[in-house]
Amino acid sequence: MSDHSGTNRVVPRIASIALVALVACVGEADTKRMAEVFAGGGTRPDALPVMINKQLPFRYPPALYARKVQGNTTLRIHIDSNGNVNPDSTIVAEPSGEPALDSAAVVGSRELRFVPAKKDGEGIAISILFPVYWRHPSAPPLPGDTILKRYQQP
Repeated sequence: MSDHSGTNRVVPRIASIALVALVACVGEADTKRMAEVFAGGGTRPDALPVMINKQLPFRYPPALYARKVQGNTTLRIHIDSNGNVNPDSTIVAEPSGEPALDSAAVVGSRELRFVPAKKDGEGIAISILFPVYWRHPSAPPLPGDTILKRYQQP
């Protein structure tokens, strides 16, 4: 495949795998902690949002892929009561150090879809932190990458 989109993996109750170079990982416990950060002072949901994308929409920028550039981008995304990400409210909460990776994460987040958070059985809007881990399959692991090993398939 020539789009260099890579392998994507997010695990908030669903595992998705796309191609070969990008890994985005979120565990169910991580998702709960991230949602609680932003649900804080307002209404706490009874059920957290669950991602339903079969493949993640993040595309590794080809020039950075060719140079084996890696990084972590953390987005703050707002998920509406229908499970759609509001693209105008998505921001980079923690940059990767590579603006092109951060931009690709923001662009890809527009295609994320969720079962919305629920309160008393009704969908509610919520903001969460959503990490995107950009990894090249033939680059050495970044410091702290041991947590990603639990999500990788043999």
